[in-house]
Amino acid sequence: MALNSTIIKVNLSISNLDDHYYQDHQLTVAQHPSENTQRMMLAVVAFILNAQQEPQFTKGLSATEEPALWKKNLIEDVELWIELGQPDMKKLKKSCRQSDKVVVLSYNDTQCQLWFEGNQKELKSYNNLSILHVPNEQYQQLAEFSQRQLNISATLQDGELWLNTDDASATIQLQTLL
Repeated sequence: MALNSTIIKVNLSISNLDDHYYQDHQLTVAQHPSENTQRMMLAVVAFILNAQQEPQFTKGLSATEEPALWKKNLIEDVELWIELGQPDMKKLKKSCRQSDKVVVLSYNDTQCQLWFEGNQKELKSYNNLSILHVPNEQYQQLAEFSQRQLNISATLQDGELWLNTDDASATIQLQTLL
Protein backbone atom coordinates (compact mmCIF):
# COMPACT_ATOMS: atom_id res chain seq x y z
CA MET A 1 0.00 0.00 0.00
CA ALA A 2 1.42 3.37 -0.99
CA LEU A 3 1.75 6.09 1.60
CA ASN A 4 -0.07 9.36 1.00
CA SER A 5 1.50 12.78 1.05
CA THR A 6 0.97 14.96 4.10
CA ILE A 7 -0.90 18.15 3.27
CA ILE A 8 0.53 21.29 4.87
CA LYS A 9 -1.47 24.54 4.88
CA VAL A 10 0.72 27.65 4.97
CA ASN A 11 -0.54 31.16 5.59
CA LEU A 12 2.39 33.21 4.43
CA SER A 13 3.04 36.90 4.87
CA ILE A 14 5.97 38.09 2.74
CA SER A 15 7.86 41.35 3.22
CA ASN A 16 10.54 41.48 0.54
CA LEU A 17 12.34 44.72 1.33
CA ASP A 18 14.79 44.28 -1.55
CA ASP A 19 12.09 44.21 -4.24
CA HIS A 20 9.38 46.17 -2.38
CA TYR A 21 7.01 43.19 -2.50
CA TYR A 22 4.52 42.85 0.36
CA GLN A 23 1.87 40.19 -0.03
CA ASP A 24 -0.03 37.46 1.80
CA HIS A 25 -0.38 33.99 0.29
CA GLN A 26 -2.32 30.88 1.24
CA LEU A 27 -0.34 27.82 0.13
CA THR A 28 -1.17 24.15 0.13
CA VAL A 29 1.99 22.07 0.08
CA ALA A 30 2.08 18.30 -0.29
CA GLN A 31 4.93 16.72 1.66
CA HIS A 32 5.92 13.47 -0.07
CA PRO A 33 6.28 10.49 2.34
CA SER A 34 10.01 10.28 1.58
CA GLU A 35 10.51 14.03 2.02
CA ASN A 36 11.69 15.50 5.33
CA THR A 37 10.34 18.72 6.82
CA GLN A 38 13.45 20.68 5.84
CA ARG A 39 13.09 19.87 2.14
CA MET A 40 9.37 20.66 2.18
CA MET A 41 10.14 23.99 3.85
CA LEU A 42 12.89 24.63 1.31
CA ALA A 43 10.15 24.55 -1.35
CA VAL A 44 8.32 27.22 0.66
CA VAL A 45 11.56 29.24 0.80
CA ALA A 46 11.86 28.90 -2.99
CA PHE A 47 8.30 30.22 -3.29
CA ILE A 48 9.13 33.18 -1.03
CA LEU A 49 12.21 34.08 -3.07
CA ASN A 50 10.21 34.03 -6.31
CA ALA A 51 6.74 35.04 -5.08
CA GLN A 52 6.48 38.04 -7.41
CA GLN A 53 6.45 35.63 -10.36
CA GLU A 54 3.68 33.53 -8.78
CA PRO A 55 5.25 30.07 -9.07
CA GLN A 56 3.08 26.99 -8.63
CA PHE A 57 3.98 23.85 -6.71
CA THR A 58 4.19 20.77 -8.91
CA LYS A 59 3.85 17.10 -8.03
CA GLY A 60 7.37 17.38 -6.58
CA LEU A 61 9.16 14.11 -5.87
CA SER A 62 6.29 12.18 -7.43
CA ALA A 63 7.06 13.57 -10.91
CA THR A 64 10.70 13.25 -11.92
CA GLU A 65 10.25 15.31 -15.10
CA GLU A 66 8.89 18.33 -13.25
CA PRO A 67 10.67 20.77 -10.95
CA ALA A 68 9.61 21.54 -7.38
CA LEU A 69 7.93 24.76 -8.56
CA TRP A 70 7.33 26.46 -11.87
CA LYS A 71 5.54 29.30 -13.58
CA LYS A 72 3.87 28.68 -16.91
CA ASN A 73 2.29 31.26 -19.19
CA LEU A 74 -1.12 30.95 -20.86
CA ILE A 75 0.21 28.79 -23.70
CA GLU A 76 1.99 26.47 -21.22
CA ASP A 77 5.52 27.73 -21.94
CA VAL A 78 7.66 27.51 -18.80
CA GLU A 79 8.80 30.95 -17.70
CA LEU A 80 10.36 29.90 -14.38
CA TRP A 81 11.71 26.48 -13.38
CA ILE A 82 12.79 25.95 -9.73
CA GLU A 83 14.77 22.89 -8.63
CA LEU A 84 15.75 21.88 -5.10
CA GLY A 85 19.03 20.16 -4.25
CA GLN A 86 21.51 19.16 -6.91
CA PRO A 87 19.53 18.23 -10.02
CA ASP A 88 20.66 15.76 -12.60
CA MET A 89 22.64 17.59 -15.29
CA LYS A 90 20.58 16.07 -18.11
CA LYS A 91 17.38 17.39 -16.52
CA LEU A 92 18.99 20.76 -15.81
CA LYS A 93 20.17 21.11 -19.42
CA LYS A 94 16.63 20.37 -20.63
CA SER A 95 15.10 22.87 -18.20
CA CYS A 96 17.56 25.61 -19.27
CA ARG A 97 16.60 25.01 -22.93
CA GLN A 98 12.85 25.05 -22.24
CA SER A 99 12.56 27.83 -19.63
CA ASP A 100 13.18 31.55 -19.57
CA LYS A 101 14.71 31.36 -16.08
CA VAL A 102 15.98 28.42 -14.03
CA VAL A 103 16.72 28.63 -10.30
CA VAL A 104 18.41 25.91 -8.26
CA LEU A 105 18.11 26.17 -4.49
CA SER A 106 20.69 23.73 -3.16
CA TYR A 107 21.34 22.30 0.28
CA ASN A 108 23.79 19.79 1.80
CA ASP A 109 27.17 21.54 1.79
CA THR A 110 29.26 18.50 0.82
CA GLN A 111 27.01 17.23 -1.98
CA CYS A 112 26.53 20.74 -3.34
CA GLN A 113 30.26 21.43 -3.43
CA LEU A 114 30.97 18.15 -5.25
CA TRP A 115 28.10 18.72 -7.69
CA PHE A 116 29.02 22.34 -8.39
CA GLU A 117 32.77 21.73 -8.79
CA GLY A 118 32.19 18.66 -10.97
CA ASN A 119 29.80 20.52 -13.30
CA GLN A 120 31.03 24.10 -13.00
CA LYS A 121 32.02 24.57 -16.64
CA GLU A 122 28.66 23.36 -17.95
CA LEU A 123 26.70 25.24 -15.27
CA LYS A 124 28.40 28.52 -16.20
CA SER A 125 27.45 28.02 -19.85
CA TYR A 126 23.73 28.55 -19.08
CA ASN A 127 22.93 32.27 -19.11
CA ASN A 128 19.43 31.77 -17.65
CA LEU A 129 20.58 29.74 -14.59
CA SER A 130 20.89 30.96 -11.00
CA ILE A 131 22.16 28.76 -8.17
CA LEU A 132 21.61 29.66 -4.53
CA HIS A 133 22.78 27.57 -1.58
CA VAL A 134 21.40 27.19 1.94
CA PRO A 135 24.18 26.18 4.38
CA ASN A 136 23.67 23.00 6.45
CA GLU A 137 23.15 24.70 9.81
CA GLN A 138 20.47 26.98 8.40
CA TYR A 139 18.84 24.15 6.43
CA GLN A 140 18.55 22.18 9.69
CA GLN A 141 16.64 25.10 11.29
CA LEU A 142 13.79 24.40 8.85
CA ALA A 143 12.99 21.20 10.80
CA GLU A 144 11.34 23.41 13.44
CA PHE A 145 8.46 24.12 11.02
CA SER A 146 6.79 20.74 11.40
CA GLN A 147 3.13 21.59 11.87
CA ARG A 148 0.31 20.84 9.44
CA GLN A 149 -0.97 24.42 9.73
CA LEU A 150 1.69 27.14 9.58
CA ASN A 151 1.36 30.90 9.88
CA ILE A 152 4.69 32.19 8.64
CA SER A 153 5.98 35.73 8.53
CA ALA A 154 8.86 36.00 6.03
CA THR A 155 11.14 38.99 5.70
CA LEU A 156 13.77 39.19 2.97
CA GLN A 157 16.48 41.84 2.94
CA ASP A 158 20.00 41.89 1.47
CA GLY A 159 19.91 38.17 0.66
CA GLU A 160 18.96 37.21 4.20
CA LEU A 161 15.62 35.58 4.94
CA TRP A 162 13.93 35.55 8.35
CA LEU A 163 11.09 33.07 8.91
CA ASN A 164 8.93 33.30 12.03
CA THR A 165 5.91 31.52 13.47
CA ASP A 166 4.60 31.51 17.02
CA ASP A 167 6.64 28.35 17.71
CA ALA A 168 9.65 28.47 15.37
CA SER A 169 12.09 30.77 13.68
CA ALA A 170 14.94 30.47 11.21
CA THR A 171 17.43 32.79 9.57
CA ILE A 172 18.79 31.87 6.17
CA GLN A 173 21.73 33.65 4.57
CA LEU A 174 21.60 32.58 0.95
CA GLN A 175 24.91 31.99 -0.78
CA THR A 176 24.96 32.83 -4.48
CA LEU A 177 26.98 30.24 -6.41
CA LEU A 178 25.99 31.34 -9.91
